[in-house]
Amino acid sequence: QVQLVESGGGLVQVGGSLRLSCAASGRAFSPYVLGWFRQTPGKERDLVATINWNGGETYYADAVSGRFTISRDNAKKTVYLQMNALKIEDTAVYYCAADKLPFRSAVRDRADFVFWGQGTQVTVSS
Repeated sequence: QVQLVESGGGLVQVGGSLRLSCAASGRAFSPYVLGWFRQTPGKERDLVATINWNGGETYYADAVSGRFTISRDNAKKTVYLQMNALKIEDTAVYYCAADKLPFRSAVRDRADFVFWGQGTQVTVSS
């Protein structure tokens, strides 16, 4: 079992930046792919970015590629999402998640993630 707690969300203007953090406790952290997802009301939870166990492989959704950066610090058991050049359409609740099996590729489906945080709201305003 692993517990995930997100932080860093808030209100930001278009073009601004935010850095989300997700701190883990419980199960071993370092062997697992971690991901960031986002969800708006009435829509499915979409994958934003993932990172493999040692940070050597990352994956980004097309909508955020070039603007967002995922990273991890295994010593601190924390995964980050640096979000730059934010757009109105980035407004969502952002969730971090952990893969169920160790040492896998960063290219994962949503169904592979079995541990979830409670989410943090990101609102981008004009």
